Amino acid sequence: MRPRLAVVIPAFNEAGRIAPTLERVLAFLERRGEPFEVVVADDGSTDDTAGAARSFGARGVSVVRLPRNRGKGAAVRAGVAATRAERVLVTDADLSTPIEELPRLESALRDADLAIGSRAVAGATIPVRQPLYRELAGRTFNLLVRLAGVHGVRDTQCGFKLMDGERARSLVGELTVDRFAWDVELIWLARRRGLRVAEVGVEWRNDPASKVRLLRDAARMFADVLRFRRRHRAADRSAR
Repeated sequence: MRPRLAVVIPAFNEAGRIAPTLERVLAFLERRGEPFEVVVADDGSTDDTAGAARSFGARGVSVVRLPRNRGKGAAVRAGVAATRAERVLVTDADLSTPIEELPRLESALRDADLAIGSRAVAGATIPVRQPLYRELAGRTFNLLVRLAGVHGVRDTQCGFKLMDGERARSLVGELTVDRFAWDVELIWLARRRGLRVAEVGVEWRNDPASKVRLLRDAARMFADVLRFRRRHRAADRSAR
């Protein structure tokens, strides 16, 4: 039977966290009683993330492993490509947005093609906030993203996104960004195709162990945004 839902979890050096994350995700999915698949996309971890995830294989978890660390976007591409389900949820290994928030995105997907969790719209709750300097940096990045041409979305970087399965495999397969700006490229591509994007307020908790390094990664992310726009526009010109 084709799974109703696939949950894709990109992970890098998460051996100490992936087991409790999978326990929580699986408990939630098993209670729902619908067929599902869970794909852990191991981004070239140097610890035993893959082994810890494979221990859940009997409960519907599979592992896709990149041979070296390439970035979250590359892991998401590999994980989504391995799915078969009718819908695909991408969520972070730290469950900064709890898996129990999924019904909010499912409701929004009735009238949209892509539902993205957000910390910046009505309905969002943030029980554990980021330090102020990180919040200000995030707002600045989102402003730069809008200036670069990605309009109408207030929070591109919340790692909780739900899509129709066929659209997910098609859209994510076109992504060129290997690192953290993959979310921005996904939304940009969806808009270029005329797809409807719903931004949904969700619960989100800051993880002090986040692997995002503020100054280095923010600069790389914005550079990636400019690069992917140039790549896609060049591809459009050569296709004419």
